[in-house]
Amino acid sequence: MTTGDPGRPRTDRSPWNWLLVVPIVLPLLTFLYNADEPRLLGFPLFYWLQIAFIVVGVVTTTIVYRMTK
Repeated sequence: MTTGDPGRPRTDRSPWNWLLVVPIVLPLLTFLYNADEPRLLGFPLFYWLQIAFIVVGVVTTTIVYRMTK
């Protein structure tokens, strides 16, 4: 693929791509959710933190997409 400039090939070497490491590494840090408390609406920390990880993944992917577009 090429960029808008016909003479320049597209490169995926943007520093913004490093931001995509965050949603990969964050769920691997088990000490963050290795607890039963606090509870939110009766659900233990693990369950609502998993939803937060999804939100972090969507937000970081959106930021990287917009910054490298």
